[in-house]
Amino acid sequence: MDIKSYVLKMAKEAKEGARAIANVSSGLKSKVLIKMAEALEAESGMLIKANKKDIEGAKKKGLSKALIDRLTLNKKRVKEMAQGLREVSALPDPVGEIEKMKQRPNGMMVGRMRVPIGVIGIIYESRPNVTADATGLCLKAGNAVILRGGSEAINSNKAIVNILRSVAKKHGIHEGVITFIDIPDREAIMELLKLEGIVDLIIPRGGEGLIRAVTENSRIPVLKHYKGVCHVFVDRDADLKMAEDICFNAKVQRPGTCNAMETMLVDKKIAKTFLPGMIKRFKKAGVKLKGCPESTKLDASLTPVNEDDFYREYLDLILNVRIVKDMDDAVRHIAKYSSAHSDAIVTTNHEKAMRFLREVDSSAVFVNASTRLNDGYQFGLGAEIGIATDKIHARGPMGLEELTCMKFIVLGNGQVRE
Repeated sequence: MDIKSYVLKMAKEAKEGARAIANVSSGLKSKVLIKMAEALEAESGMLIKANKKDIEGAKKKGLSKALIDRLTLNKKRVKEMAQGLREVSALPDPVGEIEKMKQRPNGMMVGRMRVPIGVIGIIYESRPNVTADATGLCLKAGNAVILRGGSEAINSNKAIVNILRSVAKKHGIHEGVITFIDIPDREAIMELLKLEGIVDLIIPRGGEGLIRAVTENSRIPVLKHYKGVCHVFVDRDADLKMAEDICFNAKVQRPGTCNAMETMLVDKKIAKTFLPGMIKRFKKAGVKLKGCPESTKLDASLTPVNEDDFYREYLDLILNVRIVKDMDDAVRHIAKYSSAHSDAIVTTNHEKAMRFLREVDSSAVFVNASTRLNDGYQFGLGAEIGIATDKIHARGPMGLEELTCMKFIVLGNGQVRE
């Protein structure tokens, strides 16, 4: 079977799965998610073994440490995947919710009902946990999912999918609800993107290159974020110990993620007090620092930063440092260079905090908290399917509600249009 025929076959199977899952009760969906979580934990040894093959391949290809970290599965991360499924199982099922019922002058009732989107294609790189997260969220929201992971995680993804499909089948759920395209060729993605009328939504997760390629070639609506160029602004009124801890966490905790800080902005008034200790702590953690002219005057060991660097998503232990005149200067910098993903201010000044929340136009804006917290699990959504920086349909972490849409419903008793 050629690639075009294979992808079409998988998509049609998913379409059948979407029709079937629409008739599955909320209770059964939740039960199956719990059983999937248990199965992942029970098979953690097998999953880690499969993952090791991918890690070995990634090292041979020369992938960065940050990307290998995103690819890696261990007992802790398998447990986190399972916990994500349990979290989703415990959330209220949004499907069937009815909102804003109003009676019109002619007596008919008009409202909106929340319904599944249908068939959702997830195109992603590196992270095997996306396989479980996407499956759990799509299933609970009544959707079928077509998974197309990157070639670097093919063994891990196959192993996870096999477990999840097996559990679904055992409990009478159509296997097409979880469809996996295991062909690594780019052509498979291009064929998937042509299937309007079968696939209802595409969600790409990965680097900017992948997301732009998907957006430019898709005939299907795409929910996207191109990259995570995130900022933390340390205001002159900040608690400096708190600021140091937040900045360190935002850069170092997992630098290979889209919500990691890429530029630290520091108010000029406290730069001489704050930066020496902060720089020392970053260097101890192996962070390569690039500084603006004013910050390199304070510490000559910083590499001079250039204009292009402020647009970069490093996904690594590299950080831009810029000293700004004040909050207005910081907000201007963010407006110019931010990717509208995650931006934060550290301050004890309530007025400034509220201004920052209003004026910074990102999917999540933080006061006195790390950008690393922009995450569906951290926000109480259970596992997330991604973080959207678009303004249409969904923005920020996408949980269950974001994987549904609304349709109008009308309850009448014989009304006709005059």
